[in-house]
Amino acid sequence: MTGSQEPQSFRLAYVPGVTPAKWAKIWNERLPDIPLTLVQVPDAEAPGLLRAGEADAGFVRLPVDRTFFSAIPLYTETTVVVAPKDHLITAADEVTLADLADEVLFHPLDDVFDWDAPPGEAAFERPATTADAIELVAADVGLLIVPQSLARLHHRRDLTYRPVVDAPQSSVALSWPEEATTDLVEDFIGIVRGRTVNSTRGRTAAKNDDQGRRADGGGGRPTAAGKSQARSSGSSSGKPAGRTARARTGGGKQAKPAKRGKPRRRS
Repeated sequence: MTGSQEPQSFRLAYVPGVTPAKWAKIWNERLPDIPLTLVQVPDAEAPGLLRAGEADAGFVRLPVDRTFFSAIPLYTETTVVVAPKDHLITAADEVTLADLADEVLFHPLDDVFDWDAPPGEAAFERPATTADAIELVAADVGLLIVPQSLARLHHRRDLTYRPVVDAPQSSVALSWPEEATTDLVEDFIGIVRGRTVNSTRGRTAAKNDDQGRRADGGGGRPTAAGKSQARSSGSSSGKPAGRTARARTGGGKQAKPAKRGKPRRRS
């Protein structure tokens, strides 16, 4: 762990489409004295925010720089195409990239997909944001491919979406600077991984176990020398040593087991 003093709050960044409410609720129940501060950040700015120490951890989209960040992959999203409700593609339950080859597809500057060759017909311009692209889709100018969570985030009554079965997918992970793995980060990792408050893998339980071992004289299994010393010491060895001491002093006579024989016949 790094840092001798823990911050007075835990700052959690999250990118658009991620809903951290369920994890925040568990945090507030388990650590009510340490406020959780949520910081929404655009996808492209999330790594810089974490590098600058402006957040302790964050829900980000993969990939991340694994030479600097630790990351726990959480889930992979379905990719969908957003279209007007009366568009021809809405007649199908799902589509392929080939089905969209003749459609104008927007690729906003904050697109989360790293396309080798963007599909569809190129639009007249690249929208600055996904929200801007959604507005253009609503104007029936073109279509937009996004993770399903972003389609839900920018939901409009006049738009709908369909899964694109062969499109790239976006994965979400919990990430943080590896060298800044604090106790609070470990606590949040436990929450995200579904550990219970009394889990033996939790930070508090691990500390209690470590303290118990120190109080026991260092903990761990006794060495051969330790076992030999315990056998030779009558004052600290427990029941086996006690029986040996009584045998030497003649005290503590033990009752002899009764002999078993044939039952006598009554006359």
